[in-house]
Amino acid sequence: MSSNIVWHQAAVEQSERRAQHGHHPCLVWYTGLSGSGKSTIANAVDRMLFERGCHTYVLDGDNVRHGLNKDLGFDDSSRVENIRRISEVACLFMDAGLIVSTAFISPFQEDREQARELAKGYMIEVFVDTPLSVCEQRDPKGLYQKARAGQIPHFTGISSPYEAPEQPEIHLKTSELTIEQAALKVVQYLEQRQIIAKLETDA
Repeated sequence: MSSNIVWHQAAVEQSERRAQHGHHPCLVWYTGLSGSGKSTIANAVDRMLFERGCHTYVLDGDNVRHGLNKDLGFDDSSRVENIRRISEVACLFMDAGLIVSTAFISPFQEDREQARELAKGYMIEVFVDTPLSVCEQRDPKGLYQKARAGQIPHFTGISSPYEAPEQPEIHLKTSELTIEQAALKVVQYLEQRQIIAKLETDA
């Protein structure tokens, strides 16, 4: 890092953004194997929050690799850099007052912990826990078949390790939940943490 750069203090304070948005910014970090349902659940949650008037955005692993991270491969060092970049971007979204969700395999515990440090107490780790056999059966992109055939090196769960979260804030066992049920569990946790307000119901 250059020594000739200085962080520029924004004219709008984060407390002002919270007041305008009506909720606290946070980072909802979805992690799990390829095909586990991370993006599907993240977007279901995003839809629920959007319909409640929350200011949100989903950073999806494939989408980010189309642009910002298109220069990275899938070896271990590239995966580390992939998550480092997205952690920084996610925290900029948080600084803008958003509830930002990231749907990345993010296989290494150390990288997820670095993201947590950047989020300064407002990262919610969501383990989308889907058995490898189920992910392979789904295989929506045909990646597992290619990995088993040796056509894709460094594939998480096959030829590259996945370090499952030990103490995630939210543990979604997708074999026991529908997409809507899984999304609702995330939204309810955000309410419990007072990130968002509970919906008012008629008595």
